[in-house]
Amino acid sequence: MTEKKETYRCNVCGNVVEAKGGEEKEEELTCCGEPMVKVEEEPKRGGGCCRK
Repeated sequence: MTEKKETYRCNVCGNVVEAKGGEEKEEELTCCGEPMVKVEEEPKRGGGCCRK
């Protein structure tokens, strides 16, 4: 079984966590008393490290 990893961020303090998905009931992640938001993967950019 492949585990799906998802990243969540707290909009209050900036805390970031990576959660492993499973077949169990999904619970809402919270931090600072607020729900954490799922961080979508940003598109990868090409071009190497030396941009001008």
